[in-house]
Order: sequence, then structure tokens, then C-alpha cells
Amino acid sequence: MPPQDTSAPGAPRGGHGRDLPPARQALSDSVYESVKAMVMDHEITPGARVGIEALARTLGVSPTPIREALARLESDGLVVKRPLSGYRTTELLTRQGLEELFEMRQLLEPRAAALAAVNASEAQLDGIERIAEEMHSHPGTTAGPYAAYRGFAALDQRLHDAIARASGRPLLADAVQRLHSHLHIFRLSSLLGADDPTLAEHQRVVHAILRRNPDRAAEAMAEHLAHSLQRQLGRDEES
Repeated sequence: MPPQDTSAPGAPRGGHGRDLPPARQALSDSVYESVKAMVMDHEITPGARVGIEALARTLGVSPTPIREALARLESDGLVVKRPLSGYRTTELLTRQGLEELFEMRQLLEPRAAALAAVNASEAQLDGIERIAEEMHSHPGTTAGPYAAYRGFAALDQRLHDAIARASGRPLLADAVQRLHSHLHIFRLSSLLGADDPTLAEHQRVVHAILRRNPDRAAEAMAEHLAHSLQRQLGRDEES
């Protein structure tokens, strides 16, 4: 298994900017975050063509960092590149697509949580607990645009990925990470409010793992995913 990746979703992976000089990397990261925020906030509407030259003019940069940003967003599953037509933002998940995504998560993540309760090293347990604590103190738990919320979204995905890695099953962890589900879910509706029960649900999962209770960890993760789906479907019906 490769070394543990604790970076936030969207951090450079593979060849996308890994070897850039610091100043160039900072520009690349800034442009990536700006374009991603435009996609997540629907300033670029779902399914719309993404104009590289227009974005470059809007952000006051050359087309090169725009292309780099779009390559990273393609890895995130937020844009797709089609022959002869360039990049387009991905369509939002339909109700059926959302239910299928959560069906996959229910197959994978409760099992990952149970295995993490048994197999996690002390360092991994410390890491899981630390991410959960960061989520509780993060200002992004209040509603607001994606630009103000992305840190909390990144922590949420890091927590789920850290639990999956702690399972000791590399293929399972890779499958969980490849779902990239959170980015799509957060595009579907309004952001979490301060009264959202997600944090409490996460805490029950984490407590069970820390107590080395695999049955309770699997149960708590399954409950969290079921409640998350119901909340998301409810938000879609309201919108």
C-alpha cells in the first residue's frame, strides 16, 4: 500500500502539479480552488461547457493554470473532458444515482469501520480522533458558500478515508476513496447548518473505533450513512 495520503480532497495527485516550483504551485492551487468554488456554487452550472479562455480572463491568469485546474477537477469527478467539445461540468446526481451511491457506501464503509476497530494502529486511531476534533472546531459548520465551507468538506472526506485506510484492507480503502462521493453530495443541496447531526454521528463512529468495538463501529457507520441519505433526499425535495 502506498504511503498514507492525508491531503485534503483536490490536493495535487499524480502528475498534476507535483513537481512545480513553489510560486507556480501556489498559483496553480489558487486557480484550482477558484474554479472549483465556481463549480460547487453553480456559478458554472451543472452540465455547462467550461470555457478556458473566458475563465482565464475572469481570473486574470493565462490559460495554462486553468487547464491544470480542469485536469485536477476531472480527477475529482467535477468536470469531464469530451473529444472536440472540451470540458463540461458534470451533471448533478439524480435521486437514483444518489441512492445507488449510498448503496455502495453501505456495502463498503460499515465493513471498513468494523475492520478499523480491530486493525487500526495507535497512530491511525490518533489521526482519526484528531480529524474528528478538527471538524468540531471548524468554522465551516455554519451555512455559507462553498468558498467558506471547503475546509469542513475536506475534513469530512479525510475522516471517512482515514477510517477506510485504518481497516488494513488496501483495496477496500481504495474503493472508498474512489467514490469521491462527498464532492457530488455537497453540490446537490444547501450546506450543513449548525444544527446538522452529522458531527454527532461521526463521533459515535469514532468512539466505537477507539473502543475497539467492531460491531458498534459498523452499526454506527451504517446509521450515519442511512441518515445522511435521508437528509439529502429531504433537501432535494425542498429545493
